[in-house]
Amino acid sequence: MSLKAFHIVFICISILLAIGCGIWEFNNFAASGETLHLLLGVCAMAAAAGLIVYAVRFMRKLKHVSMI
Repeated sequence: MSLKAFHIVFICISILLAIGCGIWEFNNFAASGETLHLLLGVCAMAAAAGLIVYAVRFMRKLKHVSMI
């Protein structure tokens, strides 16, 4: 596995974990009503959005590099 392929896999896993964390915090907010859970959920979703932007820019920058 090339470094580029590993990086893409790692970014995808990070995106999924950030989304999962955000959903988990939103569920905690719905159950408890604590503002901290809402803030953490929003931050996790913002991190996921930032990682998506990073992944797109990474793919565009290294489109000429082989995945092998």
